[in-house]
Amino acid sequence: MASAAFATFFGPQINFPPDFNTNFLMLVRWIHFLAGITWIGLLYFFNLVNAPFMKELDATTRGKVMPALMTRALWWFRMSAALTVLAGLIYWGIIVAGDAHNGGASSGPVMGSFFLIWTIVWGVLYACLIPGKGIFDNGAFIGVVYVVVVAAAAWLFLSWNSHGWESSRLLSIGIGGGIGWVMLPNVWGVIWRIQKRLIQWTRDNATNGTPIPDKAKAMARQAFLVSRANAFLSVAMLFFMGAASHYPMFGK
Repeated sequence: MASAAFATFFGPQINFPPDFNTNFLMLVRWIHFLAGITWIGLLYFFNLVNAPFMKELDATTRGKVMPALMTRALWWFRMSAALTVLAGLIYWGIIVAGDAHNGGASSGPVMGSFFLIWTIVWGVLYACLIPGKGIFDNGAFIGVVYVVVVAAAAWLFLSWNSHGWESSRLLSIGIGGGIGWVMLPNVWGVIWRIQKRLIQWTRDNATNGTPIPDKAKAMARQAFLVSRANAFLSVAMLFFMGAASHYPMFGK
């Protein structure tokens, strides 16, 4: 009896799945989680901590702190965003292919609708930020536009992919991942494009006394609005990603 208890204590039953597909999916999902935590964690740091902190610094101190801090932080921000989306697309693509195979259908229309809808969404939302003045400089107005456009896109994605074989997991990730797809070009095409110039101007100003261009203020405002939009979008994104396996609400 004692020997059996001893064996049980020192010999837990651990059985790793032997098939490649299960292990590959777990690896991709793990990478997706790690990169996603890094990306969204830095996004919240920028919005909740860094932005208000920088406002409290005088120009001289900001000129010393901002270039070094933001160069490092934005490198991790960009790379983790790209890795998160890449790993997520691989994982979701396997899910789509499996559902389509089981339903005797093709995964092409689902993938095509995903990229078409959410890429257009990004273009529409970015177009709202280009004017940079009047109502298009109002955070509340931009927020309402984002909610309406994203909700309409989610409804359209669900409507186009309602053939009966699409699982709730496929559809939920299709929305959450779509929001992530919108956030990615915001990171690389807007936030980083602007911030790398602001960093250089701030560094030159602190080192050589070179005046910061007048357009820097408007560019910083646009980067701020996009970063803040990404922070709010991430809340919805995380809900749909979590709902994929734990809150089945889509499909027939």
